[in-house]
Amino acid sequence: MLILPARWSADRMRTSMKPTPLFSLGGPFSAWTRHRSLTLELSRRDILGRYRGASFGLLWSLISPFLMLIVYTLAFGYILKARWPGTSGNTADFAMLLFLGLLTHGFFAECLTRAPTLISGNVNLVKKIVFPLEVLPWTVVLSALFHATTNIVVFVILNLLLRGEIHWTLVFWPFVLVPLAFVALGTIWLLSSLSVFLRDIGQITGVLATAMLFLSSAIIPVETLPESYQAVFRLNPLTFIIDQIREVAFWGRMPDWAGLGVYLLGAMFFAYLAFAVFQKTRRGFADVL
Repeated sequence: MLILPARWSADRMRTSMKPTPLFSLGGPFSAWTRHRSLTLELSRRDILGRYRGASFGLLWSLISPFLMLIVYTLAFGYILKARWPGTSGNTADFAMLLFLGLLTHGFFAECLTRAPTLISGNVNLVKKIVFPLEVLPWTVVLSALFHATTNIVVFVILNLLLRGEIHWTLVFWPFVLVPLAFVALGTIWLLSSLSVFLRDIGQITGVLATAMLFLSSAIIPVETLPESYQAVFRLNPLTFIIDQIREVAFWGRMPDWAGLGVYLLGAMFFAYLAFAVFQKTRRGFADVL
């Protein structure tokens, strides 16, 4: 449950925050145009709250991905002897490619699994005060982006230690992830609003997140699959982004800017559509909750 900063009093919220129009062009971005300080403060609290009471605090944001990499590398690299086409065939190459896939999936999975409880878990904000609920999905995405960034830091360190190289094209990583961030944002707006009325959604998001991992290029090179299965993997919205992140971070090549542009347009359309659904259904949140 999110707690408002002390300086955001109920009176101030009522007088300064007007409902965002349903089909406003900048509606999805009102978190930045009208409520920037609130969005950043809630995001900061969300990140710090996750590690509150832990002995290592924020260090867990670096430790967790490292432990995850060890488990997957042992399972697929050493036990199953999996190797990636086009590499030297050593375990270090496979581990780094695997890690880039896992961190991309982890970013989206965090948004997906948190979406169903985002509104139902903040009843105080829905009922008691006039609050811009549309900023809540932004706080989840920003929190997930923070963890994705710490994962990239871990990747840089491990890649230097294990492979002794880092490519300058890694600077394009944020541009590659932005289209997926809009898909995640739209997913949160859509699922968080529908979950208020259909609580069963929360029971399937975990399964869906796992399915999106194993039906993407995170673990399996799509080109090694039979053609009849490749279409299923390429329909997964994670596959293209994972491949592009590997292009800039591992292979040292430029991303597919045309493909990213088309992906971004589709992601923006989906985000605006999901925002419209969110704004339409929010009128019934208080009654249901």
